[in-house]
Amino acid sequence: MTYLSSKPSRLTKAQLRRLYAPFQRFFRLEASSSILLIICIIVALIWANSIWGFSYFALWETHLTVAIGPFVISEPLRWWINEGLMALFFFVVGLEIKRAVVVGELSHIQDALFPILAAVGGMIVPAIIYLIINFGTIGTIGWPIPMATDIALALGVLALLGSRAPVSLKLFLSTLAIADDIGSVVVIGMFFSTITPLLPLIIGIVLIILLVILNRTGIHYILIFAVLGVGVWFAFLLSGVHATLAGVIVAMAIPAISRVDTEDFCSKSHILLKDFEEAKKLGESVLTNKTQRTAVLGLQAICRDVQAPLQRIEYFLQPWVGFVIIPLFALANAGVLLAFDISIPAAGTVVLGIIMGLILGKQIGIMFFSWLSVRTGVAKMPKDLSWHQIHAVSCLAGIGFTMSLFMADLTFSGIPLLDTAKIAILGASLIAGLLGFFFLGGGKILSQLFKDTMKRLKTKQIL
Repeated sequence: MTYLSSKPSRLTKAQLRRLYAPFQRFFRLEASSSILLIICIIVALIWANSIWGFSYFALWETHLTVAIGPFVISEPLRWWINEGLMALFFFVVGLEIKRAVVVGELSHIQDALFPILAAVGGMIVPAIIYLIINFGTIGTIGWPIPMATDIALALGVLALLGSRAPVSLKLFLSTLAIADDIGSVVVIGMFFSTITPLLPLIIGIVLIILLVILNRTGIHYILIFAVLGVGVWFAFLLSGVHATLAGVIVAMAIPAISRVDTEDFCSKSHILLKDFEEAKKLGESVLTNKTQRTAVLGLQAICRDVQAPLQRIEYFLQPWVGFVIIPLFALANAGVLLAFDISIPAAGTVVLGIIMGLILGKQIGIMFFSWLSVRTGVAKMPKDLSWHQIHAVSCLAGIGFTMSLFMADLTFSGIPLLDTAKIAILGASLIAGLLGFFFLGGGKILSQLFKDTMKRLKTKQIL
């Protein structure tokens, strides 16, 4: 699958529907999960700033202990979400990256270069702006915060625009966000991992090698990969390597090749369906028909084997990540007291650096690198996109909520600047979302909605 077909005239409408179907499901999932995400953000803010605010902070500081023999982990509930459940989030990110590289948006480098280079600019420029503003202060360590893009919220805004946001624009944003995720993973691995005990790291590496061997030998038992994956996470946790990296690395070892090809699937399924039909007896159900039960079980097995483990796992986990893990992460981390303490050293520069990085830096970085890649001939912009639309997406890329909060927790954990950074992220993400929405014609949609509502009200009054 390419980023965008270079010869759309040769494709029928049916072929185009099949081509875009996986993306449309993904966009629907992201759009609907973003609504739940926004609700959790609002609930967390109201709860934390209400008279019951103490219960909010007490809940997430409740310790949960897990012991396996001599190994004991006793950490607050927020830690289990940020280090444990978010590892599963990064695992799904890794699956999406691998799928994109193997058969998706990143499989054809010529088509993918345009959004990839845009993403590079959208990471470098915000970080530079932040560093310039915070140079010489304690806030300097927060430079990765404005680099990130929250794909769920950004695609959620695009979904509100309906036909004003073409599929190619959504593909551009999703590819940009995937490249952005890769950059975030690299940053976490290079700057937020401190290797101390050597033995757990060696065990983790051995388990990764074993996962690769299982992949190469054609073993597709998902349970085995799951058990070994948890082992890698635990080993990384004990070694000092950031545990969320385990999710991405394990995802890269998940097989992306199915056991049964399309021809075998068609021929075997036809045979099984024929057996099922020929075994039909009047008045007898599948429950009592042994031949039909055997055919059904065979169909189940072949339907499973025609899908690669990567595809099956991603399909299963995406709703859990979109509707449980990310909203729970927002609920646990978005609750911050909306009181800006100017007396905290570097508080003002941190806020300014995050806001300028996410709002201004994203626009400058994405637009300049996009223009430069086209100008130099390194990449080509899809023909059905305009620079106005690219600019609007550069605004939406400033919605850094999930990953920015994650980076803030990594950089400012235990420092009073953490709450300050969270307030800045929330404010910048809101402004970025509104800018992108209105640049893509959201104002006209709201205006038309208002006119239609007033018309209905007047009609009811007349009646």
